[in-house]
Amino acid sequence: MVRGEARKPRLVAVVLTKDEERHLPGCLESLRWADQVLVFDSFSTDHTVEIARAWGARVVQHPFVNYAQQRQAALEAAGGDWVFFVDADERVTPELVAEVQEVIRQESPVGWGVPRRNIIVGRWIRHAGWYPDYQLRLMRPSRARYDPTREVHELVVLQGEEGYLRSELVHYNYDTWGEFLRKQARYAPLEARVLRHQGVRARPRHLLLQPLREFRRRYLALQGYRDGLHGLLLSLFMAWYQALVYWRLLHLPERQDP
Repeated sequence: MVRGEARKPRLVAVVLTKDEERHLPGCLESLRWADQVLVFDSFSTDHTVEIARAWGARVVQHPFVNYAQQRQAALEAAGGDWVFFVDADERVTPELVAEVQEVIRQESPVGWGVPRRNIIVGRWIRHAGWYPDYQLRLMRPSRARYDPTREVHELVVLQGEEGYLRSELVHYNYDTWGEFLRKQARYAPLEARVLRHQGVRARPRHLLLQPLREFRRRYLALQGYRDGLHGLLLSLFMAWYQALVYWRLLHLPERQDP
């Protein structure tokens, strides 16, 4: 290292934010072990930025276009040997801290999937596709990029091997069913554009068939019934989401810019 040159952080934890003043303090508290924390903010209008700076995080503000572009921009801005993405409504457990610190000493794999424990309307959902809900969040930025065509439910493309951690992120993602439905409604037009980019074409019959298939998959094949009323509602709501996506897809122009 050249004399006077700042040492590159071993691991940078990145938190994407937009008006996250309620969730951010708990998230940052669970990241005290990281070499550096970057709060990558989409111009919040609440106290998110002030909380991040008071805590000692580095703050970068960047306009939001879609989820893939935002994560890619944050990945490029992070500057560490490793980047660990954690959402503001997620918490890193001590067991996960220990496992992350162990695996980043290795040269390979170059990216790691992290299981999530999703807490939805006060309950840990263990079925219907919500557990273990692996997300590729720990990666070497020099060997990873986000697929720009996946505007929502982002996809990481790795140059190298992917591994899977055992310890969980705890995800407090929906406090109410209304919040769940509003977020799915925001995702639907983005998901429709992803499908169009993949060459999928909607037909009127899909407005019925796709929701039915999704309900059967969630409630029966993925055993959503084992989560009681929560599992039933989640299976119904994800079926509704499929109807909304295909409705959007049906009404998209034939040509869409990526």
